[in-house]
Amino acid sequence: MTRTKYFFMATLGSIIVLGSAYAFQHLGGMAPCKMCLWQRWPHGVAIIIGIVAIITDKKQLAWLGMLAALTTAALGLYHAGVELTWWQGPTTCTSGSIAGLSTDQLLDQIMNAPVVRCDEIAWSLWGISMAGWNAIASFALALMWVKAAIAPKI
Repeated sequence: MTRTKYFFMATLGSIIVLGSAYAFQHLGGMAPCKMCLWQRWPHGVAIIIGIVAIITDKKQLAWLGMLAALTTAALGLYHAGVELTWWQGPTTCTSGSIAGLSTDQLLDQIMNAPVVRCDEIAWSLWGISMAGWNAIASFALALMWVKAAIAPKI
């Protein structure tokens, strides 16, 4: 396969992942949490890189696309780990320990808590959450970017 086709496939992959996230949000009524939003940005960057790469055919851009894909894959893996309680997530969107909090501090924490929590799985398929699927798809897209970097121009 040619470099341009790999550029196209990697770019299309990020468009599909990002489009799916927006579809879940706007058509499915599933508001994203803070960490979900973090995972969207690298896909947007990868799409821009992909468009420029398709137009210019600069294979060096493939490495930037790979970094964008690996960034969102790492964020997705981190988020999935938070959802599965493997590790603590950001205190601004997860439920932390309330030990040692005064009544005023506890009330303040409750009143400032976001509506959508990062440590709750809103949707899953075959036991894998959206964050997990993003990680899987993004690792595959990173490989697509590597293929673009090493593929012939033809």
